[in-house]
Amino acid sequence: MISAINSMTAATHVLDGLSSAGAQTNTASTIGSGSAASPFSDLLTDAVGQVNELEEQAHTAVSGLMTGSGVDVHQAMIATQKANMAFELALAVRNKAVQAYQQVIGMQF
Repeated sequence: MISAINSMTAATHVLDGLSSAGAQTNTASTIGSGSAASPFSDLLTDAVGQVNELEEQAHTAVSGLMTGSGVDVHQAMIATQKANMAFELALAVRNKAVQAYQQVIGMQF
């Protein structure tokens, strides 16, 4: 969970840099390079994979709770809250990326 949050936090820092790309010409030149796009896409792919993994763990915990296979209510609630928080963070990063994209599209060169 901590690694998922760290990955998503790093992504938000990158997106903050993207939103100020109009003010900094150096940022715009590094965004266009091929080497900068690969680590960012890997970061997002890993983050989405971690969110999916947390969702699967929550689903397993809730299923175990419902079938009575030895899962505590506390474990199921913690797993669902972890999955919920990871999803909310991923949604916030997506919204920030869309906002940054719209700002870049709105720039006049």
